[in-house]
Amino acid sequence: MVFLLLPITVSADTGPKPSVNITFENMGDELCYCTLLSNTDYFGPYSVWNGDESNITNYNYYNLDKEVWRAFVEYEDTDGYVFLQIGQQVNETKKFVWGYSPPMSFKILLYYPETETFLVSGIYERYAFDTYYTVDMDGVKTDNVNNNQILQAYKSYNYVKETTALIARIIITILIEMGVALLFYFREKKQLIFIAAVNIVTQIILNVLLNDINYNSGLLLFTISYIFFEIIIFALEAILYCIVMNRINKQPKKFRIYVAYSLVANAVSFITGLIIAYIVPGMF
Repeated sequence: MVFLLLPITVSADTGPKPSVNITFENMGDELCYCTLLSNTDYFGPYSVWNGDESNITNYNYYNLDKEVWRAFVEYEDTDGYVFLQIGQQVNETKKFVWGYSPPMSFKILLYYPETETFLVSGIYERYAFDTYYTVDMDGVKTDNVNNNQILQAYKSYNYVKETTALIARIIITILIEMGVALLFYFREKKQLIFIAAVNIVTQIILNVLLNDINYNSGLLLFTISYIFFEIIIFALEAILYCIVMNRINKQPKKFRIYVAYSLVANAVSFITGLIIAYIVPGMF
């Protein structure tokens, strides 16, 4: 029972987290904020505002100015899509990234506070593990309060970035595993090479499988599969370390040492992955 619970909370690699990435071409420099409207009131840790005005002065506006947050909250979409209280200023970077639990079905909503102008897109879907869309703002008017223009977005999957992110995840995971290995006194060259080889294989398999599942089957199956694969990876690594490491070690250790190492290494890499995913959305 314990082994069924542990992988959910601590036993995981620096595995990828789904993201939605929007690039705005030919966007001007006028102050502009972006969010994704959702077709559900809740998605992951995010939700619509509960409407409690009594606690509004102490409310967390999720890094948005109160006036901008209020404008998004009060926006009424014709298709019933809602604001989940996540937004970013985009006029400087020309990019919007929702790097943790973005909605499956969404609309792109831009808000120009200086003219109180909203621009909204049609309905789009997450189509891959990391979803990329580009919006061409050429010819789009941003100074009309009664703007009826519909933003048009097209898929722009970034294969180079995804390959680079995969390599970065593998390297970071290996470095973490090496660091924890040193703490467990696994310092022989053969030991470190074997640990690195195991993590290269498991990271590639994990990323490829999750990417394919999320691309074709959506978030629910992705989540179930992620948990299942992490259980398998934890168990497989522990077994491999118990069998192989004792053969290549000059001084064999007890099996529980290898199991503890696998658990701690995966826990540290999981926590590191969450931190990096927050700092660099879309990388994990």
